[in-house]
Amino acid sequence: MKQFVLLSTLAALIVFVACREKDQVPRATEYAFGDKPSWQDEFDYTGKPDPQKWGYDVGGGGWGNNELQNYTDKLENARVENGMLVIEARKEPSGNRAYSSARLVSKGKGDFTYGKLEIKAKLPTGRGTWPAIWTLASQSTYGERFWPDNGEIDIMEHVGFDQDRVHGNVHTKAFNHSIKTNKGNSVMVPLASADFHVYGCEWTPQEVRILLDGQPYFTFPKAAGYGWAEWPFDKPFHLLLNIAVGGNWGGQKGVDDSVFPQKMEIDYVRVYPLVEKK
Repeated sequence: MKQFVLLSTLAALIVFVACREKDQVPRATEYAFGDKPSWQDEFDYTGKPDPQKWGYDVGGGGWGNNELQNYTDKLENARVENGMLVIEARKEPSGNRAYSSARLVSKGKGDFTYGKLEIKAKLPTGRGTWPAIWTLASQSTYGERFWPDNGEIDIMEHVGFDQDRVHGNVHTKAFNHSIKTNKGNSVMVPLASADFHVYGCEWTPQEVRILLDGQPYFTFPKAAGYGWAEWPFDKPFHLLLNIAVGGNWGGQKGVDDSVFPQKMEIDYVRVYPLVEKK
């Protein structure tokens, strides 16, 4: 009799535990971001951008988008003054192009896997301008083509012919504009060229969120079953800051030469590390 009671009790306990385990749904990992930047530039100096933090992409050739500018490392196109980074696009002969500009990159000096990025900026204006704050993979890991196979996150893009709108996007092998599967969104910003705004990105192993002044307007989650073709965002990326002129998108309505020179002013760039909540 005692053996029967013991076996009955054990069976009931097993059923109870099994039911409890069935009822429990695994929780997704929660993430937060550190309070202090792990990498930043406050632009509290004068002259060329800090060479410990920034390099340059230079040259013409269209940059894959039929752009019209020549990127240089000249002070006239990228400089720090009055506490601001100034990237300036100018109408002038430069290389084999009719416009000059700058494209700063943090590759090899500021590379990040996950984190919160915040860039406080005031944008240029005028038909034909195409400023961007964005990221690319710091190394080629996936596929046969660097882009789009290794991914891109656009924290801010703006085209001067659509003055009051900014865009946030991701590009991957599976999702990109060249095959009409782009993932992104836009938000109206009537004073984007008159006021400073904070353009942000929150990047975790689970999603990429694009924000304007702390408010998200586009989220790209890592769905079940995604491989690298859909989600290449688990490798180091770096920042790019630039103004393009014309091009497949920026030049859709032509270029108004009367607006130049045009500047993108950046008050700060801050990257906060990812922290996993316990």
